[in-house]
Amino acid sequence: MCSQRSKAVVLLSGGLDSATVLAIAKTAGYDVYALSFAYGQRHSWELECARMVARAGGAKEHRIASIDLRAFGGSALTTEIDVPKGRSAEEMSGGIPITYVPARNTIFLSFALAWAEVLGCSDIFIGVNALDYSGYPDCRPEFIEAFERMANLATKAGVEGRQALKIHAPLMSLTKAEIIRKGLELGVDYSLTSSCYDPSPAGLPCGGCDSCILRQKGFRENGLTDPLQYSVARS
Repeated sequence: MCSQRSKAVVLLSGGLDSATVLAIAKTAGYDVYALSFAYGQRHSWELECARMVARAGGAKEHRIASIDLRAFGGSALTTEIDVPKGRSAEEMSGGIPITYVPARNTIFLSFALAWAEVLGCSDIFIGVNALDYSGYPDCRPEFIEAFERMANLATKAGVEGRQALKIHAPLMSLTKAEIIRKGLELGVDYSLTSSCYDPSPAGLPCGGCDSCILRQKGFRENGLTDPLQYSVARS
């Protein structure tokens, strides 16, 4: 661990989950270093939200790394493929959706690992979830555990015994409703966040993509209304 107050790198997309994780890390006593990515995503509005969330959440520093995953495509988020809309819960649980970005969390965690080594700290927080996760393979506990093992072999700090990296995934076993409840307890302002895969140019969420559906379901299960204004009527 770092001397004095411990530091942590928090992967911050600007979405509901990562905003909650930032609050969890802050509450646990870490100085938070937030890391976001401009990776060619169609929903780049989330980066504006990440800036607001980092500022409101008291991040010590917030960096946005630029990497162009549109060079590879393979996802509705990084190429000209329609984002699926209006899918049922059964459809969302029936396989890996086209919104999966190949190797995205592996790439993001690798960048976080590099920054953690430079900062001289051993803690990385990520907002992956294995319940309301829309079938993404890199949101499973097996993936996080495997990356953590690899990371401790991959750095100079690890080899020299100065870093024993821990990847924290505090939302892994929570439903979206439980995540929202936890965030509200910690004072997260969800009106600053964006979860939509296909927002309007002004950042209004579409209301029909998997991420919007799961988000709205989470608020409804808490007896609440999502504070965001949607571009279409909510069901």
